Amino acid sequence: MKSMLDIVRVDYANPLHARALTALLDHYARDPAGGGQPLAPEVLAGLPAALAARPQAFSVLAFDGEQAVGLINCIEGFSTFACKPLVNVHDVVVRASHRGQRVAQQMLAAVEAEARRRGACKLTLEVLSANASALRAYAREGFADYGLDPAFGTARFMQKKL
Repeated sequence: MKSMLDIVRVDYANPLHARALTALLDHYARDPAGGGQPLAPEVLAGLPAALAARPQAFSVLAFDGEQAVGLINCIEGFSTFACKPLVNVHDVVVRASHRGQRVAQQMLAAVEAEARRRGACKLTLEVLSANASALRAYAREGFADYGLDPAFGTARFMQKKL
């Protein structure tokens, strides 16, 4: 069943949007798929302003009535091979109460529209390999493993904490 949602671009200076953003991101962080730990108080307090200070960042929220039920945070990067911007879908959060209702699909459509408006050549994202429901949702929306030459395989996401 597809919910009738209001998908909005986040205004980081709007207290309602800022609270929804931090509450949903903390909800995600506490989930095992998000690491299972709450966000630090200083992250919760500073995140909306930190995102607002970065013109390459944008977020969308999904509201079901008054309740914020979904969030996507995005960061614009740059493709040197295409000489165009790209948009990395950094966080995707859907409350458990609304999973399976294509909330992510509706938010991703808004993200894609913004990426096209910015002249982006592609959307990128990372997903844990065991998150089968997310993998299915992203595949439905046209996402696929990244590779250039099959002999070199597909890309892996790696990190080095500083």
